[in-house]
Amino acid sequence: MGYDLITFSGGKAMRGPQCAGLLIGRKDLVANAFLNNSPHEDTIGRSQKVGKEEIIGMVKALELYLKEDHEALWKEWQGQLDYISQQVKRIDGVSTSFFVPDIANHVPHMSITWDSSRIALTQKEVSKLLVESTPSVIMGGGEGRPGLVMNSFMLQPGENKIVAEQLTRILRGGSPK
Repeated sequence: MGYDLITFSGGKAMRGPQCAGLLIGRKDLVANAFLNNSPHEDTIGRSQKVGKEEIIGMVKALELYLKEDHEALWKEWQGQLDYISQQVKRIDGVSTSFFVPDIANHVPHMSITWDSSRIALTQKEVSKLLVESTPSVIMGGGEGRPGLVMNSFMLQPGENKIVAEQLTRILRGGSPK
């Protein structure tokens, strides 16, 4: 793809250990990066300390990730966003749109916006109310878009219904549950 060196988090979409990841690229650059690791580092601390358990966990996570049906996952993620969209668009003045970022987190995303003359809340106020809700939902702006932005690739089954319920209640003027 034209990159000389790229890193991937072991956690998040790959669902591996949070403290592990992958460094992939030109052999000379990877070799230079290795010089920052034990026993070569001779610096303060060990910035890339990863235990053998995390390495094995990362290898297994990568194996499982490569075997996944990514098309089915994409449909599941989009379906979760579609459900949330259908619920919040029942509120007058609320609209949604879908997009995929060009670079990071290349998964379906949804932008949720509202007409401020109908819903007198800012994006920050809605975000704060979502955090204060029970269960708490963390959602903010992003990707240079107005309103709220979310993706669903980290949601567990059924959590899209919780997000939709909390958003709907707050955008209708209700307080956090």
